[in-house]
Amino acid sequence: MSNRSYTIPAGTRIGHVHLKVADLDRSLKFYRDLLGFELQQLFGESAAFISAGGYHHHIGLNTWHSKNAGPAPIKAPGLYHTAVVFPERKDLALALKRLVDAGYPLTGAADHGVSEAIYLDDPDKNGVELYWDRPKEEWPRDEEGNLQMITAPLDLDELLKLVE
Repeated sequence: MSNRSYTIPAGTRIGHVHLKVADLDRSLKFYRDLLGFELQQLFGESAAFISAGGYHHHIGLNTWHSKNAGPAPIKAPGLYHTAVVFPERKDLALALKRLVDAGYPLTGAADHGVSEAIYLDDPDKNGVELYWDRPKEEWPRDEEGNLQMITAPLDLDELLKLVE
């Protein structure tokens, strides 16, 4: 049954993402120790719940069906990436600096007009986007007011100047 007149409430948001991982400790080293998420709860030896700012969890990690397994196939349906939005541009710059200092490889970086983003893979080859949104009034729009997102190069050196 479809009702195209229904619109999900404006205050709705994605609460969390829950990822299948091969090695819980390895994933915690990435999400907690490198990216800085806070551990909220370990669920035995097979799951962990992490967040920013004390929320019960923004990311769940588990090995229930994936312990010691290889990454999911790239050319198959599934999660493309998990996107983590930072409150300020400087916060994105700090995250980039931590990755650079750790020698962690990036898979890309882009200016989307509405946001600036860096891309990487977690240890299980799950895509991760780290970004900040420009103020809504600065988003690129055409003459009719339609959003016109882009993919342009992001100057990482210029971004890093925010944290020098």
